Amino acid sequence: MPIKERIELIAKEVYGADGVDYSNEANRAIDRIQKDPELSKMGMCMVKTHLSLSDNPALKGVPKGWRLTIREVLTYGGAGFIVPVAGTISLMPGTGSNPAFKRVDVDVETGKVEGVF
Repeated sequence: MPIKERIELIAKEVYGADGVDYSNEANRAIDRIQKDPELSKMGMCMVKTHLSLSDNPALKGVPKGWRLTIREVLTYGGAGFIVPVAGTISLMPGTGSNPAFKRVDVDVETGKVEGVF
């Protein structure tokens, strides 16, 4: 199935969108991926906010009358996924509100590293 058809199927059937809009960057990436026989057959994993069925975290419940906006499309060859990115979302995996790196420091007098477990 072509990439845009897969994205639109997920957007409409899973999230309840009326349709999908693509940025110019996303369209270029989709064209590039679709032309590559190895990339185009990879699975798909959508990325969007967890705070809403839409790509807008302010739309709560089951929103009606909205369109999913795809801003970019990434590929993760090792994992075997095409990854459409919807809306504005940070792609820093595993970083909580108080990440451990904030507690790492070097004592400049002794050179000892502190805060590494």
